[in-house]
Amino acid sequence: MFYPEGHIRVWLYGEPVDMRKSFDGLYALARNGLRQDPLSGSLFAFVNRRATQIKVLYFDRSGWCVWAKRLEAGRFIGDWSGVAHREMDCTGLKLLLEGIEAKRRHKRYRLLPDDARSDATRGAPAGTIAPCPAP
Repeated sequence: MFYPEGHIRVWLYGEPVDMRKSFDGLYALARNGLRQDPLSGSLFAFVNRRATQIKVLYFDRSGWCVWAKRLEAGRFIGDWSGVAHREMDCTGLKLLLEGIEAKRRHKRYRLLPDDARSDATRGAPAGTIAPCPAP
């Protein structure tokens, strides 16, 4: 199993990657594409074009490690148009490995002030939570 620690920096390469690449090819992408030092101990995640495979490259004090996962069903990334090279936390990597994209397009609920309550919440106590209107 692969259990990264919570304080490790994680970098996602924001373009599809040829999964035939291994240690040297992924090192070159991290160094030149992400402009990061792969020897820093950070994790570097790379996803293929169909978003069914992911490889994570890291250096663990004694040598290079590549961790790989291939999904039998589903995708790691739903739409490549919204993906860019970025840093994420360890929780984001764990969600990505489970196939969950952590995106929030709009708030689900909001607190309404007393004077701006809609007809649906009239008569309800102050601070009532009401659904947000559709965008």
